[in-house]
Amino acid sequence: MALPRHCARPGAALTAQLLASTRISTLPKICQRNLNSDVRITRTGKPILTVSGGRSSLGGYTATVFGATGFLGRYIVNRLAQSGCTVVVPFREEMAKRHLKVSGDLGRVVFLEMDLRNLASIEESVRHSDIVYNLIGRDYPTKNFSLEDVHVEGTRRIVEAVAKYDIDRFVQVSSHSANINSPSEFYRTKARGELVAREIYPETTIVRPAPMFGFEDRLLNTLAGVTNVITSNYMEQRFWPVHAIDVGMALEKMLHDDTTAAETYELYGPTDYSMAEISELVDKEIMKHRRHVNIPPRIMKPAARYLNKYLWWPIASEDEVEREFIDQTIDPTAKTFKDLDIEPIELSTMTYEYLKGYRSSAHYDLPPMSERERREEKKYLHVIDDQ
Repeated sequence: MALPRHCARPGAALTAQLLASTRISTLPKICQRNLNSDVRITRTGKPILTVSGGRSSLGGYTATVFGATGFLGRYIVNRLAQSGCTVVVPFREEMAKRHLKVSGDLGRVVFLEMDLRNLASIEESVRHSDIVYNLIGRDYPTKNFSLEDVHVEGTRRIVEAVAKYDIDRFVQVSSHSANINSPSEFYRTKARGELVAREIYPETTIVRPAPMFGFEDRLLNTLAGVTNVITSNYMEQRFWPVHAIDVGMALEKMLHDDTTAAETYELYGPTDYSMAEISELVDKEIMKHRRHVNIPPRIMKPAARYLNKYLWWPIASEDEVEREFIDQTIDPTAKTFKDLDIEPIELSTMTYEYLKGYRSSAHYDLPPMSERERREEKKYLHVIDDQ
């Protein structure tokens, strides 16, 4: 009898009931040890062949990541695919998913076309999965989808499909400051999406990340860009920025830890900043000063409403103006990075890495030559001078 593939993944073991069966108990001890390392029983009793990990691993989990084409999605897809998981990526636009093709080995990242209003396409995306992540979200309404359509009704359809096929785990990525009574429609609909998920699937894991920073973020890149001019709250909004890689690491850990089911996690960084303090860090790093003009909300809100309605590219929305006046709130009863044994990275230690492309060319200019250096330079005949 050939021995099963050895697995180095910690925590992969058979349940006591499986080990007590007659067939397993008659196996040699070395075979039992390897078999215990290879098979893991999920929360719902489903056996999964776990592997040692790596791009070319065969076996392991199948995960569906809705919203994988967004900012956070690429980080979780990359971590799952490189550890040997099969990742199903539902998508709407063909060109929006191309950067995810190289995340895993051939055949490990599977793309399925999906529409948030088409329940059949959603069910097709989750029916073979062991865990489903919902990262879908919008910062502003569009002519096709309102915030209610995306955060509440979209979540409802996804959770109904998860419940129909009895998927082992469901992770709902919400937002910081999600509150059913918030003056911001974004935070209200995010909170209602959490309630819908828990109502249909009580074991839902809810994750509330703080504003994230990374290579493609809308925090550091926005503050460093030349178009970042208008504000409404004098940049006094306060929050705890978190590294997107840390959030991706936390989401991956939830795949292997069934004790995270039915829990709520608040994922935020180690330091509380105001937007003005982050802007100061950005200006110092790029060696430029970005000016900001403050427009009162009574003027900015209607202007943003019509800009968002009549322009096809995202400019601003009325709700984004409202969110500038809401500081991040943290639920003291929720779990944090500490419960996942993750130490979040400080924002100020990563600004050079993410902003070096915005640095002023003055950083690379040499100081002017001194008089002595000029005299030394005249002693030599340069070829270009003789042409």
